[in-house]
Amino acid sequence: MHFLGLIADSFRMAFFMFWDTLWPLIFGFGLSGVVQAFVSRSQMQRVMGNHQPRSLAVASILGAASSSCSYAASALAKSLFQKGADFTTAMVFMLASTNLVIELGLVLWILIGWQFALSEYVGGIIMIGLLAVVARFFFRPFVVERARQHLAERRLGAAGPDQMHDPAGGQPVALARRLRSPAAWADAASYTMADLVMLRKEMIIGYLVAGFLAVLVPNTLWNAIFFHGHGVATSIENVIIGPVIAILSFVCSIGNVPLAAALWKGGISFGGVVSFIFADLITLPLLLIYRRFYGWAMTLRILAAFWLVMAAAGLATEFLFGAAGLVPAAHPAAVVEPSFQWNYTTYLNLIFLGVFVALYWLYRNRFRLGSGAGYAIDPVCGIRQLAPASVLRGDKTVFFCSDRCRDRFVANPEHYVRADQPTMTHRAEPRRTNMSQQIDPICGMSVDPETAAAKREYAGKTYYFCGLGCAKAFDLKPEVFADTTRSA
Repeated sequence: MHFLGLIADSFRMAFFMFWDTLWPLIFGFGLSGVVQAFVSRSQMQRVMGNHQPRSLAVASILGAASSSCSYAASALAKSLFQKGADFTTAMVFMLASTNLVIELGLVLWILIGWQFALSEYVGGIIMIGLLAVVARFFFRPFVVERARQHLAERRLGAAGPDQMHDPAGGQPVALARRLRSPAAWADAASYTMADLVMLRKEMIIGYLVAGFLAVLVPNTLWNAIFFHGHGVATSIENVIIGPVIAILSFVCSIGNVPLAAALWKGGISFGGVVSFIFADLITLPLLLIYRRFYGWAMTLRILAAFWLVMAAAGLATEFLFGAAGLVPAAHPAAVVEPSFQWNYTTYLNLIFLGVFVALYWLYRNRFRLGSGAGYAIDPVCGIRQLAPASVLRGDKTVFFCSDRCRDRFVANPEHYVRADQPTMTHRAEPRRTNMSQQIDPICGMSVDPETAAAKREYAGKTYYFCGLGCAKAFDLKPEVFADTTRSA
């Protein structure tokens, strides 16, 4: 009976961790959906062609605005790289899209404290700066080129529409007009729901694991894993071990925050918690995804580079916050109070549950409100953004936010295809803005010959490409892609 009581206490702790963070989750994901719906990302590839400071800064801002889960972030970074973005800049985008995001900071604030929320952003900037410095040693040009060839040979991905268009004219809709558009707000709600759907398993696992760790794991075990009382040696060991736990935990994105709270309760250092949170991009499932994208040589370099900068950023953040007197003086006896209380958390939860109902109504009525015009829509998770993965089904191409969704679709396509929603299973044909435009034979994007990133001659015809990645893919098997080329 004692064992069953501990199990019940673990589930109770997990639930109240979720309850204490419910309103910031809704607020953060809702705000993220608004940003994704109203901030255009059509120029991403054009501003990420190198790893100069300006490009890295832009990649960080765009990454923070995209606010993706770890899986979608990895797929989007791959797509940007494939379309000609610099590899280091694409990696910076990926780091920013999972670490410099609003919902993560809010949940950290509620569960562990505002110091950790602030450290996530300060440490994230440090981590990106460190990656920019060490990238030249880890991501050598010949390794990057081999990774690009690996992508081209596998033909992993195709970019889809990435900007809201006026169905009548095919031109970008002004921000002021979008703000007054019910369809645009339905888009924002759809992004919110899609993000929640993508992350639901990670969050459930994260809360459950954290609840069980907080109740079942004694502090003596944590003390055996992490150094204590050895000054700088303790800090160094903790920031190195933090990512190890992240790699083995399989918990990605915001789902690792409850686990971070349990680790903080167990005695890990401030910097160790920070490095653990950063390490959601090197969990085992994501390492296997990187291997599929770029091959083992680049994957091992990503692991080494990320581990180094995540540990170093955690250590630097601990020293900075320690010098400023911002490191919490004591570890909590419990992560949360496992009981209902009529306090500001309960009131805010009730208010934001009402907000969630409104968002869900917009999502359920998105097609009636005109949501999704001009987008490729992932039929598995419903997200609309750059489409890094695709599969041919009959005479239609189905686009996905990540290879993970594509694999789920391939396993059971009938479950996701709905005849009454054709826009969910194919991308709208590119609109011709002038008679001279051509179609990129790799990804299907409309390309202006005057501004094309590359062109190739084959069988007496000229082909134009939106990026160097598509041109390189064409070079490998021109006879295959030339047959599928269409005039704009």
